[in-house]
Amino acid sequence: MDHEPSASSQLVPDDGDAGAATPAVPAAGPGRIVLAATPIGNTGDASARLVELLTTADIVAAEDTRRLHRLVQSLGVTVAGRIISYHEHNEAAKTADLLEQVRSGRTLVMVTDAGMPSVSDPGFRLVEGAVAAGLTVTAAPGPSAVLTALALSGLPTDRFCFEGFLPRKAGERSSRLAELDAERRTMVFFEAPHRLEPMLRALHERFGADRRAAVCRELTKTYEEVIRGTLRELLEWAETNEVRGEIAVVVGGAPDREPGRPEDHVAAVNSLVAQGIRLKEAVAAVADDAKVSKRELYAAVLAAR
Repeated sequence: MDHEPSASSQLVPDDGDAGAATPAVPAAGPGRIVLAATPIGNTGDASARLVELLTTADIVAAEDTRRLHRLVQSLGVTVAGRIISYHEHNEAAKTADLLEQVRSGRTLVMVTDAGMPSVSDPGFRLVEGAVAAGLTVTAAPGPSAVLTALALSGLPTDRFCFEGFLPRKAGERSSRLAELDAERRTMVFFEAPHRLEPMLRALHERFGADRRAAVCRELTKTYEEVIRGTLRELLEWAETNEVRGEIAVVVGGAPDREPGRPEDHVAAVNSLVAQGIRLKEAVAAVADDAKVSKRELYAAVLAAR
């Protein structure tokens, strides 16, 4: 897909070059920022609205201008506006200028390499600044690796959370997973192929061998693959296969805990009381979480004093 630009796909990246063209400042008031989702694999998933935005925007801020170049070539369109390289290494320096461009009336379209900007990709700093400045921010929704992986995983979709990339260092990763130990919602993670095996091993150790999960690889691409099973089975698969491509890992939430006896939760109530929480409120919170009777737990706390 990496060809020389054709007449129908001309790009003029602007990284401060003197020859870059700058559109005239519109006479109207403040412009807008549009977060535009791009295909996560299959170019056919590009929306008509994305095509329109790329061909009409005053400025296109792209995570990687080379990836944008390949996308517009595949779509057979021309980006007529100014193209800005905007990524995690320069967004702090470029955000103020981009906001000023929007304030002066220009339409700025933000695209990343794949999926929705600001979701594990550049864009949040731009949105944060625009909100603080009272500028208009909207979105052209589209492909999402998070939702695609969740839908294909075969795991519950009624409640879920997105955890992005786990820390690379083992200790930090272990601490993060400890925070998720009691998470009952389905969890979605991103991971690099060369770190998938240690990640699955960490999940196996923290959540148990029998927790259901799915590894979703190369979604919407030619070699799309979804491997479903227990964490034990997925770890064995990762240990015996060379894993490549973009990866999302979906993990089932923690199973409901057995209620146990009210006496078993007295210490938890006392801990909350020691933090300044009123006894009745502490009992209500613990009883709700532990699935025990509030009345019986209250009586157990009083009996233990």
